[in-house]
Amino acid sequence: MSGYQLSGDERLLHKAEDLGTRLLPVFDSPTGMPYVNVNLHTGKTRGAETNPAETGTLLLEFGMLSKLTNRPEFYAKAKRALVETWKRRSPLGLVGSSINVDTGRWVDRESHISGGIDSYYEYLWKCWRLFGDQQCRDMWQPSIEAANRYLADDVDGALWYGYADMDSGKRTHSYYGALDAFFPALLALSGDAARAARLQDSSFHMWQLHGIEPEVIDYRTSKIPYPGYALRPEIVESTYYLYHYTHDPKYLAMGRTLWRDFVKYCRTDAGYAALADVVAKRKKDRMESFVLAERSSTTTCCLRRRRRWTSTQ
Repeated sequence: MSGYQLSGDERLLHKAEDLGTRLLPVFDSPTGMPYVNVNLHTGKTRGAETNPAETGTLLLEFGMLSKLTNRPEFYAKAKRALVETWKRRSPLGLVGSSINVDTGRWVDRESHISGGIDSYYEYLWKCWRLFGDQQCRDMWQPSIEAANRYLADDVDGALWYGYADMDSGKRTHSYYGALDAFFPALLALSGDAARAARLQDSSFHMWQLHGIEPEVIDYRTSKIPYPGYALRPEIVESTYYLYHYTHDPKYLAMGRTLWRDFVKYCRTDAGYAALADVVAKRKKDRMESFVLAERSSTTTCCLRRRRRWTSTQ
């Protein structure tokens, strides 16, 4: 769809519509939340156990496809999946880590903003911003309030977001990591710049502990339960958003540090290698495609802004 919008080539839109049509059977569950897998030839589905980041984050793509093709079923099915996920939040307003789309029951009731839930929050706000859907905004407001109340954690003056039981709000883990580092961008985009800046400082602190961020740290002990680095771009995106909304040059300097460290520890002759251990800086023989798709596009935007800012000084 992005290719079509950039080029106007109708063949790309036809391909997107064809793929979207083949994906539609995933929504044919008793709850309307999508199954994990679908056979694109037969339409057969499998994988009833999934998470809010999969059930609740299809609306931007399917919604845009609906708009471009004038086929309302794309938006309707993705919107229902998001609503059905939101309806199953706890009385505190939190969602869990894993849910069964056949029964609608939570399999794992631990709540957080990390992988498996992260983009659920992101798309609640962005579907409002992109489509002007008031219901999405109405779902966003109590959801972000619950996250800020039960997941946010103030430790020695620093702001983090940890894990909690979705029913009691009791802290279960003081974990924060590379995937969580998207949240300052979302906070800034939704108008909470002050909270975004505090959390971004924590993300950058996590990065600086060993010169590059680990997958997960325990922010109360600074221990690293998961020491790998998968080349994730979330912290770069948040740095860009903070600069975009504040114009504070400290975020340009922050972005420069992220880029230099990334090149220093991950660059190889053939690309950029993930790290098995951020302390030992031991490389893996692996590079995900999002390194070029997400990190590079955000870095390019930052560098362009850096050049414009420098030229005015």
